[in-house]
Amino acid sequence: MAPICIKSVLISESVDPRCKTILEENGIRVTEKPSMKRDELMAEIKDYDGLVVRSATKVTADVIDAANLKIIGRAGTGVDNVDVDAATKKGIIVMNTPSGNTISAAELTCALLMSLSRNVPQAAMSMKQGNWDRKKFMGAELYGKVLGIVGLGRIGKEVASRMQSFGMRTIGYDPITPPEVTASWGVEQMSLEQLWPQCHYITVHTPLMPSTVGLLNDESFAKCKKGVKVVNCARGGIIDEDALLRALESGQCGGAGLDVFVEEPPKNRALVDHPNVISCPHLGASTKEAQARCGEDIALQIVDMVKGKKLVGAVNAQVLASTFSQESHQLIKLGEAVGAVLQSCTSSKKPFTNVQISTKGDCMKSSSGYMAASVLVGLLANGSGSCPNLINVLSLAKESGITVNQTHCASEAAGGVCTVEIVASGSSYKATGSVQGGVPVLLELSGSVFRQPVSLTGNLLFLKASASPQFLSSVAGLLATAGVEIQSFSAPADRTGDLWYCVGVSTLPGDLGVLKPLAKEVAQLTI
Repeated sequence: MAPICIKSVLISESVDPRCKTILEENGIRVTEKPSMKRDELMAEIKDYDGLVVRSATKVTADVIDAANLKIIGRAGTGVDNVDVDAATKKGIIVMNTPSGNTISAAELTCALLMSLSRNVPQAAMSMKQGNWDRKKFMGAELYGKVLGIVGLGRIGKEVASRMQSFGMRTIGYDPITPPEVTASWGVEQMSLEQLWPQCHYITVHTPLMPSTVGLLNDESFAKCKKGVKVVNCARGGIIDEDALLRALESGQCGGAGLDVFVEEPPKNRALVDHPNVISCPHLGASTKEAQARCGEDIALQIVDMVKGKKLVGAVNAQVLASTFSQESHQLIKLGEAVGAVLQSCTSSKKPFTNVQISTKGDCMKSSSGYMAASVLVGLLANGSGSCPNLINVLSLAKESGITVNQTHCASEAAGGVCTVEIVASGSSYKATGSVQGGVPVLLELSGSVFRQPVSLTGNLLFLKASASPQFLSSVAGLLATAGVEIQSFSAPADRTGDLWYCVGVSTLPGDLGVLKPLAKEVAQLTI
């Protein structure tokens, strides 16, 4: 990936001082302004390339629209305080620190599980009130009990290893992590329908998304063992709070440990005040170690991205994951250049509705993750009202009703080629390019195969005209009259019919009309 230039970053919440230090040591100007109100943030944000937040700052679509950001860094795991869709549409990378608070969140989960089993907070509060009531706080051992872990990512894995030390049997559910992987941690995977009835304790460690909202509800509680105890240190809303209260009142749920709520702080105190609920004010990442780790991690991730080393924690820019090599930089330039050529040649025939991208050769296989996006950046770069980049261009194309298809064909040949065909106003245009000597070149344009590859750099004119021995001299004369010097000329190998020619020039002519007497179609661009 070509390095993204980040010159200034706004930190809108209290993060570890190492965050600012690392960014500044790498030449990035940092401003810290915690506790800004929404209007203050919207007024301030326009002057920065990057924004670093924790969980309190709400980076809404309005805030994003008021900004010219290139990256939003979340010093923590969840990004539900960031409008990721709005950021993606503007081509802004949203990045979190996926492992920064893993240990802290796992340890708090274990603390709540132990507290639920032995009524530790309630007993401590009773002691402070002057009581000595041993019978009231009779508990149960964790040893031999079944713990259901819903969500087997980093935190779920750490919870499993710790609670196995107490002799608990760990079972779990995760739609992404393979069962053979979790089995190596000692967690048996199964469906939720199989999991609910077996558990004495359940803990959730999933992101909050439509498929996980209300994952534990009236129906799922009814399938659980009577008296099951539940813990949520992930996100408020994964456990349906009304259903949880009903389960607590009926005894179907024997206790709950809650670090997160749908509304924070919760105005409805029914759960917080329930005698069988142990609640915390969202302390999952509230350790000195986690805050230091998250602050340091987000800074290092931004620096690594800026330097073109690697990309870690990007939640909306998977397309960039395989772009951190010199070869990928060259192939991205090829895709953008081929797309730009076709865009210029069809600018009068918009909109185009279909894009077919075909790559051939082993060296092109690695480009499958980003070639389509690269081509579309070139095709859509001059579109009105859009600023396409690799992050947002696929969604921009979809919104424009453009169908994109991509295929790859293996080849034993040393070189690789990329062919792009588009349909505009019922007509088909096709361009084939490759990388030679580290430079993108055009091999063919709509049936015209060039005798020498066209270097896709500088100021280029493309002209479609009938084959004629006098064509070059005629073009040179008209361009000279316009004060334009020819620097290169590429003709097709075929000498019959209507053909495409490419002319490299010192500057682009101000009026393409001067060339219309010689050519049926004329296009120009700068690469």
